[in-house]
Amino acid sequence: MTNSAVLLTKEEDIQKMLATGTHLGTKNCDVLMEPYVWKRGREGIHIINLAHTWNKIQLAARIIAAIENPADVVAVSARPYGQRAVLKFAHYTGAQPMAGRWTPGQLTNQICQRFSEPRLLILTDPRTDMQPIIEASYVNIPTIAFCDTDSPLRFVDVAIPANNKAKTSVALLWYLLAREVLYLKGIIPRGEPWKVMVDLFFHRDPEELEKPDDSPATNQMTMGVQSANFDTEGVPEYSAADPAADWAEGNWDAGVTTNAAAPPDLDWSTSEPTTGGEVSWDTPATAGFAQ
Repeated sequence: MTNSAVLLTKEEDIQKMLATGTHLGTKNCDVLMEPYVWKRGREGIHIINLAHTWNKIQLAARIIAAIENPADVVAVSARPYGQRAVLKFAHYTGAQPMAGRWTPGQLTNQICQRFSEPRLLILTDPRTDMQPIIEASYVNIPTIAFCDTDSPLRFVDVAIPANNKAKTSVALLWYLLAREVLYLKGIIPRGEPWKVMVDLFFHRDPEELEKPDDSPATNQMTMGVQSANFDTEGVPEYSAADPAADWAEGNWDAGVTTNAAAPPDLDWSTSEPTTGGEVSWDTPATAGFAQ
């Protein structure tokens, strides 16, 4: 691969970082993160130097590729924005994903059900993932973390300066790291672009997926169904003049045919009882029964 192609790839990645806001830090800046800050904007936000970000991504990828067993690498993300990216990174590189809450004692307590002994930890945010960093320091496990300008760097061995709070920035960082690892391992040639899109690493909100689709294609399909001319041949037509459908006038029996003849009109006031005569309440209950 020529140097011009390498520079072109780096320029494209820098443009993606600018589009996703990877260079935007916070108003606070840790003293150990000052060497990675380019300058401070008018609104007080610290701007991260993306040249350091690119160099640290390559350094972290070399460390990951040097581990023989990919399963000895654990990718951790307690933040919801990084959980999908962690799962995708583990899928393409062979690492172990740890998305969600970190169970205390996974690296130090052998009785723990999820106990493991990895050789490397990769973290999305050192502040939210402080528990695995502290446990890794007890057992001498190196850690790589995406650090914002206000992130604490205690027990962090390789800090990748970047915006770790925006979901697009977090997804792009994991995407670039996974692609660089595959380049170094020779799984994909460096001269060819990776067929996997960065959109697969983006966080997706379940509430947004449940919302109805208001795209022009969906609206056009709905209008086409409403304006469709359905074939009604063979279907009987009913109108308001039909006596069977005129319910307002009280013509309930019109149009209804029955096989049995209707009974004659009866005057219930002059009808005789059909019990066979008067019944006396004084008669014993055993009257009329055989003894």
